[in-house]
Amino acid sequence: MAPIADEGLKQIAALYRIEAQTRGASAQERLAIRQQKSEPKIKTFKSWLDQARSQVSAKSPTGEALKYITKYWNGLILFLTDGRIEMDSNAVERTIRPIALQRKNALFAGHDTGAQNWAMLASLIETCKLNQIEPHTYLTGVLTAIVNGHKQKDIDQLLPWNFKG
Repeated sequence: MAPIADEGLKQIAALYRIEAQTRGASAQERLAIRQQKSEPKIKTFKSWLDQARSQVSAKSPTGEALKYITKYWNGLILFLTDGRIEMDSNAVERTIRPIALQRKNALFAGHDTGAQNWAMLASLIETCKLNQIEPHTYLTGVLTAIVNGHKQKDIDQLLPWNFKG
């Protein structure tokens, strides 16, 4: 591995070790730890990044990777401003992976309307899961409410995060 890449990975690994210390802590505690421990490492990483970019060709694979990091720098450091934000998107990616793996099924729905219906239901089900709501119970409750004359103007009450089944 290139020495620049190796050094970059070491610095990123140090940030992940700090992040591991924040697991299970409140948002306020996470933010405090990040500001105390991660922020100085991020400043060091930024200095290293700027210096490393000047040492490699922008067209090389390493140069392209460093340019990518720089391009998305503001998103990368967002976790330093809010303890609720994860350092990376791995949790979200794991959550949406089932949908991504299943989206090809919609191609074989037989009709655009069928694919749209599948996408809508898949979205509702995954939203339920994200909000720790059992999807079957939610869908049964929503359909029952609609059959019983739930008013369209009160549709917000039927959203997964508002639903009181």
